[in-house]
Amino acid sequence: MTTQAISVPRPEAGLGDVSRSRFGAVLRAEWTKFRSVRGWVIGMILAALLTIFIGVFAAANASIGCAFNGGPQKTGKACVPYVPHGPGGEVVTDSFSFVRQPLTGNGSITARVTALTGEHANLSAGPAQVGNGNTVPGLTAWAKAGIIIKQSTHQGSAYAAMMVTGSHGVRMQDNYTGDIAGMPGSVSAARPRWLRLTRSGDTITGYESADGTHWTQVGAVQLAGLPSTVQVGMFATSPNYIVTQNSFGGDSSNSGPAQATGVFDHVGLTGATPGTWAGTTIGGGGPAGGPGTFGGRGSAPYSRNGGTFTVTGSGDIAPVTTGPGAGLPTVTIEQSLAGAFLGLIAMVTVAAMFFGTEYRRGLIRTTLAATPRRGAVLAAKAVVIGAAAFVTGLVAAVVSIAVGVPKEENQGQVLLTVPVLTEVRVIVGTAAVLALAAVFAVALGAILRRSAAAITIAVVIVIVPFLLSAARIVPAGVGAWLLRLTPAAGLAIEQSIPRYPQVTTVTAPVQGYYPLSPYAGLAVLCLWVVAALALALVMLRRRDA
Repeated sequence: MTTQAISVPRPEAGLGDVSRSRFGAVLRAEWTKFRSVRGWVIGMILAALLTIFIGVFAAANASIGCAFNGGPQKTGKACVPYVPHGPGGEVVTDSFSFVRQPLTGNGSITARVTALTGEHANLSAGPAQVGNGNTVPGLTAWAKAGIIIKQSTHQGSAYAAMMVTGSHGVRMQDNYTGDIAGMPGSVSAARPRWLRLTRSGDTITGYESADGTHWTQVGAVQLAGLPSTVQVGMFATSPNYIVTQNSFGGDSSNSGPAQATGVFDHVGLTGATPGTWAGTTIGGGGPAGGPGTFGGRGSAPYSRNGGTFTVTGSGDIAPVTTGPGAGLPTVTIEQSLAGAFLGLIAMVTVAAMFFGTEYRRGLIRTTLAATPRRGAVLAAKAVVIGAAAFVTGLVAAVVSIAVGVPKEENQGQVLLTVPVLTEVRVIVGTAAVLALAAVFAVALGAILRRSAAAITIAVVIVIVPFLLSAARIVPAGVGAWLLRLTPAAGLAIEQSIPRYPQVTTVTAPVQGYYPLSPYAGLAVLCLWVVAALALALVMLRRRDA
């Protein structure tokens, strides 16, 4: 009697191992296809070169020129004024009128604000200059007057402040980026606001009151490394008045100087040796048109009538952002990635052809005969093209920023610095967007079976919404919704500068701002890719090759 030998799988070799080994073989086969077609490889290299070239070319042509007081013409870094940086390393503006005296050790300052008024340039009546009569009464939304505890009079030094504002009620702000809301509403003689700041070591606590008797804590902040002696007092400042008009094909912004005037009484200090109040303009932030601001001679930064102080100032105490209110020729790291759009088109073209070519040439029958598991074929193609696009995009992004940003700085642009983790997120996120767009195109290639159609639809859905919004071809509201709902939302991952609540910014992609947060935008793109892959899988299984 003969005995038939039965092959028994090794105990450690389960079905999962078999599946993994089979998928590995499919993956290797798809990778071999990709690297064997010279045009596809060249397409990826071209995508990287376009991304790098456009970014570096734009940086090299961003030079600025200037001439001071009729002197010789200068260019590049020679035109950049002193740029203060805050405690967190961010570029800040720190300009205001300051009525101060020193405070050693713990203590507090209390003041009642009875008025906040201002004036700004009349932008409809010729050259905008406060001080030449061409002004109108009015406050900018973030005009400020209040009390402040500041590390020193050096621009960019640590601080905490309680203030009233033009349109945002009472606020407690600290170290340029911190902002806590207090009581809403405007201030007047009939509705004054009492403000108080107390110091206990490195902790500054802010309070507000409507009557000077019942106090409410607004917030408490830590100012690490605060010296024993600090400067305390009253301040006033106002950012420029800006009018932005949206139009077909773009927008235009006009701005002019503005100033704010705060009136204080019931000013009291505890824990301080009684001293003399001194008026100082930090960063040339005195009355608009005064010394250090717009060239003309201005009035004293404050006046005193008994126990009432009137302080007038201009400028701002806030982080610098992109857009018309920056006051500096700013640049962000993502601006060196402008060429990623052309790189994305090249990658989408290659990705769509990766599937569409097999249908056009009839090779899909051979592929599916060798691998009947159609889902494995789709997954392998997505992994191969996604990995190739990610690596290509990562290299291109690193080179673009490493070469483009120093060029922009040499040309006189002020780089808005961000934390290292933010830089990593922008670089890796750009590569991820390119990879996801490529996978999206692969899925479209499987759905449509035609490379040209897949390329067209991918470009229309991923790129056109951004262009429509950035070029103001559609109304701003429509553009914002396009950047929320379409795959173009994923480009928000490149935004490096946050939208600070205490700074007026314009939500415009050309200025680096998107309606969704970076990771929310990337999530929208991921949902589109997952949906496209799911539809491609269903259609692959239901249709003949």
